[in-house]
Amino acid sequence: MAPGPWGWGSVVAVPVLLALLFGGARHLQRLTVAGGASADLRGRAGGVRALLVTAHPDDEAMFFAPTVLGLGRAGARAAVLCCSAGNYYKQGEIRKKELEQSCLLLGIPASNVTVIDHRDLPDNPAVEWDTQLLAAFVLKHIEANNINLVVTFDAGGVSGHANHISLYTALRYLHSERKLPEGCRVLVLESVSIFRKYISILDVPISYLLPSDALFILTEEETEQAKRAMRCHRSQLLWFRHIYMLFSRYMVINSLRLL
Repeated sequence: MAPGPWGWGSVVAVPVLLALLFGGARHLQRLTVAGGASADLRGRAGGVRALLVTAHPDDEAMFFAPTVLGLGRAGARAAVLCCSAGNYYKQGEIRKKELEQSCLLLGIPASNVTVIDHRDLPDNPAVEWDTQLLAAFVLKHIEANNINLVVTFDAGGVSGHANHISLYTALRYLHSERKLPEGCRVLVLESVSIFRKYISILDVPISYLLPSDALFILTEEETEQAKRAMRCHRSQLLWFRHIYMLFSRYMVINSLRLL
């Protein structure tokens, strides 16, 4: 694996994988796997079936690429459940195709990508989705695919988007009501301050020192892979998205917490 832009080599913290394999959240420890050591996890992590639950096409690349690539590097099998077609500007069909192209670059085949295109789950930053409806869709997908790890947004939704926050609310409901299958864990992506959000790799030492249950940091090569995935979303590449790709820590770093 190529060295990262800060010269650490391949660095990814995957304590959740070990937790799933060796006894659950109460035994979690923050673990860093550096360089070729991640290869040692591949055989043991093969039993992790991860589901990334997103709100819109492009979330998987814009916010979660470090997690998707990190889990893939550790040997987990990943799928994406996108809960809208991103049809705010009537581009839903285009965005579905862009999502499949992006996921393929991130190592997820089209057969593992599902888009929920429901009239009561509109792409709209002002609309909070119905918790019961959303939870039912997500739970059905988890059970049908024998998922044991779910990844989604936290209560801040990274950008504060109401649709993002609705995903957290639905997963929190499933978790608190004990409706998830036994052994299924939920990781939520940490929202950070606007300052930390746009300092790119300068946030690495901060993220590394602060507590989290999982920390994924991409190499330089992997960061370029994440940017290529983001560029698949051509319909969304306005000028500010190019700036986002240059400066956002979410193109390089994901810190997550267990529910």
